[in-house]
Amino acid sequence: MPNTENAEPGPTVFDEDEASKVLGEHLFGALATVRSTGHPHLSTIIYKWYPDERIVRVSSTRDRLKVRQLRKDPHAALYVTSRDHTRYAVAEGTVELAETLEPGDAAGRELLEMGLGLEAPNKEEAFRIQVEEGRVVIRLRVERLYGMGLDLPPEMKEL
Repeated sequence: MPNTENAEPGPTVFDEDEASKVLGEHLFGALATVRSTGHPHLSTIIYKWYPDERIVRVSSTRDRLKVRQLRKDPHAALYVTSRDHTRYAVAEGTVELAETLEPGDAAGRELLEMGLGLEAPNKEEAFRIQVEEGRVVIRLRVERLYGMGLDLPPEMKEL
């Protein structure tokens, strides 16, 4: 439940359940990884949230910068905002990477189960495409989950 101690409009700190709800309502977010300079690198991604496992899964390819950075430093954060930008959630944690090395392997089956963005006439073709594209599952194991909401007057939500 949100913290509703203030009756006046303003920020409301979310507990983990409310932050989880924000993650579950959306597919797009910004994944922050750590560059070799220590600065953050942000990528807009499509993700799937598995609240019971506390895992965010992302499909990528092995040649992407975010994957290369995660191999060096597995710390990451996912930032997700509502369409009107009045609510957000952040999931921080450590990443595991799983590559598709041969058609139908565990990573390939995991990607297929996610159901995000792979168009193929059948499973066998989907598995072949995953290997050809060098698909990787990014698993963000969420260690910290938080968020906030802002109660704005209706006229400000239109901006």
